[in-house]
Order: sequence, then C-alpha cells, then structure tokens
Amino acid sequence: MGSNVGDRLASLQLAVSGLSEFEGVELEAVSPVYETEAHVRTDQDLQQDHLNAVMQIRTSLPAADFLSQLQELEFKAGRNPETPSWSPRELDLDLLLYGDALFELEDLIIPHPRMAERRFVLQPLADLVHNLVIPGADGATVSDLLKRCPDTKRVERTELRLDVDPRPRQ
Repeated sequence: MGSNVGDRLASLQLAVSGLSEFEGVELEAVSPVYETEAHVRTDQDLQQDHLNAVMQIRTSLPAADFLSQLQELEFKAGRNPETPSWSPRELDLDLLLYGDALFELEDLIIPHPRMAERRFVLQPLADLVHNLVIPGADGATVSDLLKRCPDTKRVERTELRLDVDPRPRQ
C-alpha cells in the first residue's frame, strides 16, 4: 500500500482499519512504514514522497472479491477511478500475493507482475516474510528478489507506525 497525497499516514491507516472491518478478512501483520521516492517520475515530481507498507492478510474471499474490497478502500480514501496510472494518489492498494497461487484474471495478475522490480514493495514485504518463496519465481524467496532488485531508488524506514486493532470480531 502506498500514498503520496495529503495525509499519507492517515490514508495508510484507513487501509489497515478498513480491511479489518471486512467480513472474511483477518489482518495478521503490518510492516514498518517506509518513505520512498516515486518509482516513475511524472507529475509526481511536485508531490510528496510516498509512504509505503505491506499488510499480511488471511482471507476467505476469492481473489477478485478481495481486489474489489481493496478498490473500495481506495475510493473511500479519495481515489478517482478516472485518474491515469502513475498519478499521485491518496491511497494505492495492490494485491501482491494470494497464498501460493499463480494466475491471471482480466484485472488481476498474481503474483503482482512488477513486484520483483520494486524495492519499495520488496523491502517491507521482506520485513514480514523474508523467506517466503514467491510462486513462479523459480524458488526465489522475497529476500532473494530484494538482493537482485534493479530498483535503486531511496527506500527509507521511518519511525511511523500503523495501529492494528487486535480486538476479535463479534
């Protein structure tokens, strides 16, 4: 998840809190928050740096339904569905992995097709599951992908924290 518009930490917190509210979704862990340079420089040059983090989630929802939940949270945070890719945004949520699944749907490819090229994804993911073998990556773990990641942009761990509500569902 990432944000580079407005109150970036509040947008990430909205994602954490919002996902905790969905039926069939259990938040297991959240990575530290990183401040990162924009991966692609366009009109983002005038924007704030990104805040990025990764959540580990357990869900009983099918992947396409879970993606719809993520998009609902993006819209709640103020994302305009007409905004072009790579544009600044209050909240960007990507589904990176779905267990050990490997598949391609019309609007969803798992694992995320550009995950191995993005240090701002791999570093927080490594904080949670560094030894996880990535499906379709010839046995490579998250740590392996991070070591050979071609992305050299700044990815700096912050002291910022996201609150995870441990209360059980009723």
